[in-house]
Amino acid sequence: MSDAELRPDRVGRSAGEFTDLSRGTNQAGLRLYNERLVLSLIRRSGSLPKADIARLTGLSPQTISTIANGLERDGLLMRQAPQRGRVGQPSVPYALAPDGALAFGLKIGRRSIDLIVMDLLGKVRGKLHRPYPYPDPAQILAFLQDGIAELSGQLTPEQRARVVGIGIASPFELWNWEHQVGAPKDILMAWQTIDIRAEVEALSPWPVYFYNDATAACAAELLLGNPSQHLDFLYIFIGSFIGGGVVLNGSLFPGRSGYAGAIAPLPVLRHDGKGYEQVLRRTSLYVLAEQMRAAGMDPEMLWREDGDWKTIGPILDDWLEVLCQSVAVIIMSATAIIDFEAIVIDGGFPSEMRDLVVERVKRELEAFDRQGLTAPAIVAGQFGPDARAMGGACLPLISNFTLDREVLFKDA
Repeated sequence: MSDAELRPDRVGRSAGEFTDLSRGTNQAGLRLYNERLVLSLIRRSGSLPKADIARLTGLSPQTISTIANGLERDGLLMRQAPQRGRVGQPSVPYALAPDGALAFGLKIGRRSIDLIVMDLLGKVRGKLHRPYPYPDPAQILAFLQDGIAELSGQLTPEQRARVVGIGIASPFELWNWEHQVGAPKDILMAWQTIDIRAEVEALSPWPVYFYNDATAACAAELLLGNPSQHLDFLYIFIGSFIGGGVVLNGSLFPGRSGYAGAIAPLPVLRHDGKGYEQVLRRTSLYVLAEQMRAAGMDPEMLWREDGDWKTIGPILDDWLEVLCQSVAVIIMSATAIIDFEAIVIDGGFPSEMRDLVVERVKRELEAFDRQGLTAPAIVAGQFGPDARAMGGACLPLISNFTLDREVLFKDA
């Protein structure tokens, strides 16, 4: 299978289809599909014995034994303690080996940058975070180069040999958001001409993957979170801008150009009732930052991991009211088009703030006439400010170890 088929593609190419490995007719393609199927089932269940894997897949016990033994030799699976109490020989569950694969994730944000290294189970093994006034490509590449060296130095030689790639989670078209990003024009124009993936490839000893930050965060929720295993959900991430992603039938659906679930451009009525404006101008963190700055407060605490949001006061309360009203409108609009099973809400803020948003959105929804609609579950995301960087790190893992039809994009 070509490298292009295995990588989430850049915006501008057709990135809205999924690889269907079940269509393959050659033995190599079939073997790859079956291995990914086994890994995906074990990830979803936590651990499974060979007999259960055979039952769930419909494959013969001999085939499952060959696959499981091969994945164990490759270091991707490990045996757990035998389960006794059944008739016959005790069954031996298999689980994913945490050190079986590691990946780096780079989140390029509008006000901060994160670099993490994550294992196969989704545990973050190391993290670097740096706030900045605006994203500068040169400074980001310098941060990445130093960060790879620092985080790699914290790994054992065996773990470094298990790194399978680095994934970049970044907003698309940063140059189109001059006011919101707040960067000098020459920096914004640099984003228009730079191929950030190619620049990272020049620094990285591993394959490099790239996708929209909110969609990558949605992939992290699907692959590593989603404890109730919802098959259809809208993912809403409230960051410097509001964004999101769509999951249908257990698969990430990026859309034909990678913008499915973008959310930010949705129109809402202006406060003065004269026309419409994009919902991002009400719900994004940059709006709260502008309001804080106008009141003589320093908004930089919003981008620091140790920021105490409780000190913001009435400005935060007013922003939350508008945010939750707007998110309720988004949910009503989305569920009228697609009968989502759940709405997952996450954001670049403390967990107690996320939980507050979830509860207030639920209350706002009660005010709507929902006749003809089935109410979706409104649930909190699992990863908060780390969701986008973890989504970046998920991209190499998705590419190498999951069923393409579940979460993977490909070229047309």
